[in-house]
Amino acid sequence: MKILAILYKGGNAATSEPRLLGTVENQLGIRKWLESQGHEYIVSDSKEGADSDFQKHIVDAEILITTPFHPGYLTGDLVAKAKKLKLCVTAGVGSDHIDLNAAVKNGIQVLEVSGSNVVSVAEHVVMSILLLVRNFVPAHEMIERGDWMVSDVARNAFDLEGKVVGTIGAGRIGYRVLQRLMPFDCKELLYFDYAPLPEAAAKAVNARRVEDLKDFVSQCDVITVNCPLHEGTLGLVNAELLKHFKKGAWLVNTARGAICDKDAVAAALASGHLNGYAGDVWNVQPAPKDHVLRTAKNTLGGGNGMVPHYSGTTLDAQARYASGTKSIIENYLSGKAQEPQNIIVGIGKFETKAYGQR
Repeated sequence: MKILAILYKGGNAATSEPRLLGTVENQLGIRKWLESQGHEYIVSDSKEGADSDFQKHIVDAEILITTPFHPGYLTGDLVAKAKKLKLCVTAGVGSDHIDLNAAVKNGIQVLEVSGSNVVSVAEHVVMSILLLVRNFVPAHEMIERGDWMVSDVARNAFDLEGKVVGTIGAGRIGYRVLQRLMPFDCKELLYFDYAPLPEAAAKAVNARRVEDLKDFVSQCDVITVNCPLHEGTLGLVNAELLKHFKKGAWLVNTARGAICDKDAVAAALASGHLNGYAGDVWNVQPAPKDHVLRTAKNTLGGGNGMVPHYSGTTLDAQARYASGTKSIIENYLSGKAQEPQNIIVGIGKFETKAYGQR
């Protein structure tokens, strides 16, 4: 059986740090295990174009392993060519890089390692909120330049206490963000989600649901995006919605880059309507060198907290999603039932509403 994995290249870092399991070099730690059973295991970061390893090997692979951090985009056209493909495994969380409708149509199962990096991402969200609200990046850049002008930084630095913070999406990550914000004594915690939290869960974090998105954003000082990317969330935060944000609000997106319109976000920063934008997800990954969100700034020359997509690929998270990937493949090879929370697409049908109400 051919098993194809599209992972990100780790370079010298992966050579010196074997715990970087999600890299081409360390191969999720499963090569010996797979080859001992007689399987062919192809691992590459080459994923773009007809000559890529991805497109060459997808035609006869039975299992495809991908990662959100260097996604191999399995389009409907590629699904049609993948005559032997039976299982797609996302090493991590988030399978929007796979045409899920095509997977349903062609009887291809799609699974991910649910929960493997939810804490990692939630921590990154809180960090991003703080670095924006406290104006940390311009302050650090000032020190690196050898300058010292406290007023230039303090004029746009605030406390998180007393602010209204809201999450778009209150699932595994969004809820953990709300939990981690509780000690900051925010004025109020809000959430927008098509499904209300169970009463006890909402009470535990003292969070109020707002059912209208425009109403929701108009109440928030800080908005964090924690929902999956699907047809209903593509371009959700666009120029029209941004008009309803409070002037000077901060926006954090660690979900998927395409949920936020990059040009609209950059324009809102430049105009001063947004005070900051942070996150680690991009509409195309790796992000082009001239991507507008690499250098977008607010009116004071700050407000940018963008980094490469790494919130969910800490060493702790990699250990969890590498183990989970092996478990999913082991279940498939042995005919055992998969853990229900990991199944995005079963055989011929969706098994979750995480990717929209279907």
